[in-house]
Parts: sequence; C-alpha cells; structure tokens
Amino acid sequence: MAEEPSVRFAVVGAGAWGTAVAAHLARCGQTVALVTRRPEHALAMQLARENRDYLPGIKLPENLAVTSDLRAALLEADVALIASPSHALRAWCEQIQGVLAAARRLQLFISLVKGLEIGTHLRPSEVMAQVLPGVNVATLTGPTNAAEVARGLPAAMVLAAKTPGPFVDRVQAAMSSPSLRLYTSDDLAGAEYGACLKNIYAIAAGLCDGQKLGDNAKAALLTRALTEMVRVGEALGAKKETFYGLSGFGDLVATCHGAWSRNREFGQRIGEGKTVDELMAGRKTVVEGHRSTDAFHGLCLERGITAPIMAQVHSILYENKKPADALYALMTRELKRETHAPFAVKG
Repeated sequence: MAEEPSVRFAVVGAGAWGTAVAAHLARCGQTVALVTRRPEHALAMQLARENRDYLPGIKLPENLAVTSDLRAALLEADVALIASPSHALRAWCEQIQGVLAAARRLQLFISLVKGLEIGTHLRPSEVMAQVLPGVNVATLTGPTNAAEVARGLPAAMVLAAKTPGPFVDRVQAAMSSPSLRLYTSDDLAGAEYGACLKNIYAIAAGLCDGQKLGDNAKAALLTRALTEMVRVGEALGAKKETFYGLSGFGDLVATCHGAWSRNREFGQRIGEGKTVDELMAGRKTVVEGHRSTDAFHGLCLERGITAPIMAQVHSILYENKKPADALYALMTRELKRETHAPFAVKG
C-alpha cells in the first residue's frame, strides 16, 4: 500500500503554546514552520534554538524552521495552526487573508486559541471563518501544558473540524505520536466553548487556593463548575457529551490543578490579596480567563443563561468584589436538589 503524502504545517504565533506544538510536529518528522510576529524574535530563536521569551529551557528540534515571513510559510503549508491570544486572532487572520489566494496548498485552518472575541462573542473558528470565508476551520484543544508537550510527555487532545473528512483524518494521523494522541470530534462549538470556559473556572479554583479554603471546597467548586459549563454550552448550541471529554472535563481538571496554569495562579494571587490591576500591569503572558470571563458573562446576560460561579468571578475581576463576599453569595444561594446526572441510565 502506498504511503499517504506528507502534511506540511505552518504554526502562526510563537508564544509558548505555538512553539510547543511546532516542536512536537518537528519531532514527529513533519515539515513545519513556526511564524513569529517580530523578525528579531525569529532571529533570536534561530540562533539560540530556544524560545527564551516564552518557553525557556526547551531545545528546539533542528528540523523546525523559524521565520517571520508569514507569506513564505503559508505558501508551503497544507495546514495553518493559529496560536495567538484571542484579542490578536482577527489581526492575524487579516494578514493571512492577503496571502490566501496564492496559498493553493492550504486545506485546513486550526485554532489553538482559547477565548471568545470581546464585543462580538465569536468563537475563534467563527472569527477565522468570517475573515477567511470558504476555508475549513477547526480547533485543537485538550488538557495540555505547553512545556510538557514540548518535552514529549504523554498527552491527549481533540481535533474538532467544521467539515470532517479524509483530510482531517490525515491531519489527525500526522499530528499523533506515541506522546500525543489526537481524537476527532464533530462538535466544534462544544470543543471551543469548553476550552474557553475552563479558564474562568481555573481562576475560581485559584481563588480557593489563595484563600486556603481546602480540598473540600475546591472539589465542590469543580463539580459545580462542570455542571455550569454543560448548562452554558448546551444553551449556546454545543453537545452535552463534549463537556465530559478531553476538551471539557479533562481541560478543566488540568487547568484548575496545574501549578503551571496562568489562570489558576492569577486567581490564587487575587485570593491572597493582590488586585487585578497589579497583576495585569506589565504582564508579558496572557491570562485568557480574564477576558473570557467578561465575554461569557456578557453573552450569558444577553441569552438569559444562569451561571452563578461565572457571575461571581466577574464581580471579583471587574467590580472589585471581595473573594470572601463572592464565596458567601454562592454558599447562601437558594438550596436546590442535585438532579442532573451526566448521562441517563437506560434500562
């Protein structure tokens, strides 16, 4: 049987996560170019074979090309993965738009972004589809820490595409390895909403850690957070079962417990007494949960969706509410019965 032709990748955005994914693809033997925003950043990475700004201590594979030439990278690629903060996604897509007509190999755009667009409330794939009409869009998400993926530690993720098919299956195979297992999904909305929502609840988990509320409180929070994720996601058109998979429950557990989680650490520092303004001043790395809380809170108000944990996190981040007062508000809500199981038992 003849081997399938290789898949060529361009990873647009050289933060920690974009660098980790590009390094993984290079270790898999794939042809991949990592595109930086700044030429001087590309040069520094080429010389050091390391991303000292965002992923220090990880040696880049020699077969990983690093460039700031977006056009050249896209002209050679079959798949473009966009790894940027949510607020920068549209600008990247607008740059890509100018190359799209000439980039005849490109068949799939994959978002590595985990946040809604402020103002429009669009998911990352919706932003890509709006700016780049006619292309197949997807997301790659799951419980993954950039440094662990870059070092080749075992992990699993979900690749959800707007239009599944043989090429998406080829990409799944090309990106999978003994250290990273990819599953496919047809619930693009659910995968993206889970990836965004878990950052909000990771901030809440960090608030628990910062206030030293204990394991009981954190376990209860995560359980109710998952219920809230399902309720919000279903109301927005996603499938319930998606939130019990890697892009929902899996990502929630990792991000709420990982010492590496920027969102959890952000919440912890607030719980310890720091202000949001203090923590945001001069930050190099992005805390997506901060923006996502505002975007999702607005969306839930607009759609009439009940999300009490999210509402309290929003009050802390945007209305200067004290974490202790937010906890009291949650604990003294109207008492209810726990009635919703993840899946109905069939007789």
